[in-house]
Amino acid sequence: MIPDLDDYKWIVPDFVWDLDELVDIEKLLKALPDADDLAKLMPDFDKIGESLASLKGFLSPGYNLVSEVIGASDLLLLLGSPGETAFRATDQGYDNDKQFKKVSDKEKIDQLQEELLRTQLKYQRMLERLEKENKELRKLVLQRDDKGIHQRKLKKSLIDMYSEVLDILSDYDASYNTQDHLPRVVVVGDQSAGKTSVLEMIAQARIFPRGSGEMMTRSPVKVTLSEGPHHVALFKDSSREFDLTKEEDLAALRNEIEIRMRNSVKEGCTVSTETISLSVKGPGLQRMVLVDLPGVISTVTSGMAPDTKETIFSISKAYMQNPNAIILCIQDGSVDAERSIVTDLVSQMDPQGKRTIFVLTKVDLAEKNVASPNRIQQIIEGKLFPMKALGYFAVVTGKGNSSESIESIKEYEEEFFQNSKLLKTSMLKAHQVTTKNLSLAVSDCFWKMVRESVEQQADAFKATRFNLETEWKNNYPRLRELDRNELFEKAKNEILDEVISLTQVTPKHWEEMLEKTLWERVSTHVIENIYLPAAQTANSGTFNTTVDIKLKQWTDKQLPNKAVEVAWETLQEEFSRFMTERRGKEHDDIFDKLKQAVKEETIKRHKWNERAEDSLRVIQHNALEDRSISDKQQWDAAIHFMEETLQSRLKDTESVIEDMVGPNWKKRWLHWVGRTKEQSIRNETKNELEKLIKCNEDHPAYLANDEVTTVRKNLEARGVAVDPCLIKDTWHQIYRRYFLKSALNHCNLCRRGFYYYQRHFVDSELECNDIVLFWRIQRMLAITANTLRQQLTNTEVRRLEKNVKEVLEDFAEDNEKKVKLLTGKRVQLAEDLKKVREIQEKLEAFIEALHQEK
Repeated sequence: MIPDLDDYKWIVPDFVWDLDELVDIEKLLKALPDADDLAKLMPDFDKIGESLASLKGFLSPGYNLVSEVIGASDLLLLLGSPGETAFRATDQGYDNDKQFKKVSDKEKIDQLQEELLRTQLKYQRMLERLEKENKELRKLVLQRDDKGIHQRKLKKSLIDMYSEVLDILSDYDASYNTQDHLPRVVVVGDQSAGKTSVLEMIAQARIFPRGSGEMMTRSPVKVTLSEGPHHVALFKDSSREFDLTKEEDLAALRNEIEIRMRNSVKEGCTVSTETISLSVKGPGLQRMVLVDLPGVISTVTSGMAPDTKETIFSISKAYMQNPNAIILCIQDGSVDAERSIVTDLVSQMDPQGKRTIFVLTKVDLAEKNVASPNRIQQIIEGKLFPMKALGYFAVVTGKGNSSESIESIKEYEEEFFQNSKLLKTSMLKAHQVTTKNLSLAVSDCFWKMVRESVEQQADAFKATRFNLETEWKNNYPRLRELDRNELFEKAKNEILDEVISLTQVTPKHWEEMLEKTLWERVSTHVIENIYLPAAQTANSGTFNTTVDIKLKQWTDKQLPNKAVEVAWETLQEEFSRFMTERRGKEHDDIFDKLKQAVKEETIKRHKWNERAEDSLRVIQHNALEDRSISDKQQWDAAIHFMEETLQSRLKDTESVIEDMVGPNWKKRWLHWVGRTKEQSIRNETKNELEKLIKCNEDHPAYLANDEVTTVRKNLEARGVAVDPCLIKDTWHQIYRRYFLKSALNHCNLCRRGFYYYQRHFVDSELECNDIVLFWRIQRMLAITANTLRQQLTNTEVRRLEKNVKEVLEDFAEDNEKKVKLLTGKRVQLAEDLKKVREIQEKLEAFIEALHQEK
């Protein structure tokens, strides 16, 4: 009674046909009952034939009821043969029903139908028992192969290969008009219509989060079903396997799916277009790819984004407009058909119903609540809704209790349909009920669609690849096709080489930069706050005391911190120079944004060693305490250092005075410019103050009040009205210039003063304490630069290199940052080429495996 399965060998994996090598078939056959025992289980067809023959007279002439009822094809229908297609026309059975209604003897007809139903259920149970035994055998074989008992290497399953292609396509930017038309089963339905429950019955596990009337599916979920020895689930981007036979793993899986959905939803939105990819493997699962979409809603409720309804419609249309997508339309049987939203949407996308499968859920509630059972029949026959479909199915997915197990739901579903009037009165056919038959039918339709469309899609991507390769050859003939990840690796190596170059900077270069930069930072403080105040003192003793106090305060509070800041800025400057330095023809400006981002992030993360300041403070204090100049060369170097510093200050002062008083007569005649009124007043004030200094060369740094009054009256006598504050401000610059010139003259006198210095200026009118001060400053700068250079080369450069590596590792894992930093037509073209090649190669490998399996 088992049908011929030759045409359906492709459904069964290759290893099943090799069972004779793995399982002792003869031993198995001996364990089965013999033919006599099986014959006892068969119905008494003679008795049935006699009963049917007695009805012959009641029928119209020429109609042979017996041959119609017990013909081979209808008997297979009654047995629920798994080899029979789910979309078989039912017109013949419908005509038989009409003939039965014409029979006057109602009782005999009822007896005949009950007898046939009992026969059907008996053989259905036999087939289920054999299927269960076959499932256990397949699981055993898969486990043996999984443990490596056999030496042959298992190939990747066909459905996994196909799922990989879909995953790549989901990330592919559909440029060049190459659209994704590969088949997948798109599950659509109104909210709370039972979409998720149907999917769980097909996957044989409660894997999705549930909520009472609440929107739970917030983003598309792609579920790849395949056969395997263990019932497990795993995400595309994770290696963790969830054991679907354990309740704690199921709870963790549901929680993870809910977290991923909520994370994919952007702020201000309710649903997301981002697809969550999940694989489910297990014994006896039908191989296919399903996409569960958010339920269609009619009203936006509080807490939802205003555009939620339109977004769900656009997501559903985007998946359904694929001409090769199979639409699994889920309709709640317990509500009025007139309240359906999804059926109108499906009829728009597939008006001919060539790729739509209609599923009526909650049939148990529908049978209980619907006043006219014929209404359910009208739905299943496609006469109630304004849509067409390949096939119509009725299923029961539980009693509404979220804690029900899949096994208990299956038992309840089978029990319901065995006792349902819908099946007994032939309103529903045996092949149109249960999620098991639905799963077989959907899988059959899915693989049929795959075979019909996959080669066409492969040709389309082959043409796209040719176009992209031609564009690359024309635009970048001498460059390799490096995608974004390969370009990142190349840039990473360049950056690490540049960081290593920091270790090759000579100590002399480091110290020269550090000493120069540090002096630029502290010179103003040294001149204004240490040297000038000390130089105003009356004698050398007071000068040295003032200098020592101010140097000590400076060292304790400011100098170490300023030195560390200078060292860190010098390191940043050198690091930036190496990172931005162009290397001739080898320089690739496509890396500039990435290098800049790496530099900024590294500098942000790098912190100088906190202990450096404490050790540096001691070293600087000791250096400034030393007053012993050992030779004439050091003495001359200090004089040169002092002269350079004072000349620089004098030049700045001259520039300030020129801005105050305006151009001199030479510039006024050559450049034909004049002075402003304020500049003229300041010029008259300057001339009067210069007379004051000439009268008293030892004048102190500050003007007395009577002197200010005298200058003001002298200017007023010449018709120049001036404010006392302007006089003091001008005096500050005039005296500063006078003092700096005097200090330079004194510096020149001290060139021959090293001999007197060695004798501590005994019996000499010459005093050169200012030269000693600048020597102390110069020596402190040299020692500080040397110390900082050692910290740089021994510690900080290595820490900086470590930070660069960490930043690069973080960037390597952040695809969004790579897309943001590595941009341009060249990068995008290489990315498209890589993806198109990958898609084409995987499609070709899939097609080859498909042909081999067929």
